[in-house]
Amino acid sequence: MHSPSSTTAAAAAGAPTHSRLAEFALALGGFGIGTGEFVIMGLMNRVATDLGVSAPEVGYAISSYALGVVVGAPIIALLAARAPRRALLITLMLVFAVGNIASAFAPGFWSFIGLRFMAGLPHGAYFGVASLVAATAVPPNQRARAVARVMTGLTVAILLGAPLATWAGNMLGWQVAFVGVGIVALLTALMVWRFVPLQPQDPDASPARELSALAKHRVLFTLGIASIGFGGMFSVFSYVMPTLTQQAGMAESLGPLVLVVFGLGAIAGNLLGARIVDWNVLRAFPLILTWCVVVQAGFYFAADYVWPGILFVGLVGTAMALGPAVQTRLMDVAEGGQTMAASLNHAAFNLANALGAWLAGVAINAGFAWSITGPVGALLAIGGLLVFFAGRVVEQRDTPASAIPKPL
Repeated sequence: MHSPSSTTAAAAAGAPTHSRLAEFALALGGFGIGTGEFVIMGLMNRVATDLGVSAPEVGYAISSYALGVVVGAPIIALLAARAPRRALLITLMLVFAVGNIASAFAPGFWSFIGLRFMAGLPHGAYFGVASLVAATAVPPNQRARAVARVMTGLTVAILLGAPLATWAGNMLGWQVAFVGVGIVALLTALMVWRFVPLQPQDPDASPARELSALAKHRVLFTLGIASIGFGGMFSVFSYVMPTLTQQAGMAESLGPLVLVVFGLGAIAGNLLGARIVDWNVLRAFPLILTWCVVVQAGFYFAADYVWPGILFVGLVGTAMALGPAVQTRLMDVAEGGQTMAASLNHAAFNLANALGAWLAGVAINAGFAWSITGPVGALLAIGGLLVFFAGRVVEQRDTPASAIPKPL
């Protein structure tokens, strides 16, 4: 059994500790989760036909999955407070595998909705625990990059996983896509068991200590930044296809290219954002959110033209840089409630998804051009900035000056 100190020391010294394979295993789980979350958007018509409902009704499956994420993250963090992290990761992947494979064999529409809810339950807890495991295996000044490498699985799912699964589902039947996601989850569980080091159970862990995270204003403000500031990216992305086809006149055949460009932007933002966070986490938030304001507002003007519009879709994708910032900040401020806080990060991510898509839809239905999604996104990024600065004001008010970390 490896102790945390020995694992960290080995990683820092560059010893052969399977650390890269461990990170790959954790990222593979993120790839499976991301593919499972986004593939339904490309299979709506097939699912609707087979289950005898309308395509908009299949949207309930997306909402059901997101609800599973929001519900599952805090409950699992509480119930599994004392569970060894490796065992917890394996269990979460097995539940995710069962939820997806069972979705493929759902006998009817409402059972399909329920199984999508089940598949969403492990989502937030998996990413939260995987991030903590990766961060504890590297020196403190490399934590955000370790988290970003785990999160790369999610961004690669946007770039490759969901489009490939959509293609397979449309060619061979939508059930194939969910079975494939389940197989990836099973492979992840096997690789986690093989390559992720054991971590001793924390004797002080308890549900009460995990709940303590929710009493910390720094945790709540950070989750607020994620819930609002991340919404801008989803405001644009949720309606990017009709925006570019109907407003810019883009051919529908370029749709896959748009998804690839967005995925490349998300990967670049995730990795570059992690480096900024490792430099200074408190300065990373305003830098990243200000960048989001600029590129999301710029999309409003670029969306009148095909190629500038596609370019700005990639720039909007770089908002994924906010992910490592939020995750690292939560690890810094959650103290004994790290699993709860880290898991809730991904619940906040899904709330941002819902908020951004809803507000953009309201603006479009009010009669604005499709490109109004850009200014809506910029306003949400500004909202994230306001939450960040409000949190800093409260922190400085309630904390002795000598105890407040000073930016470098």
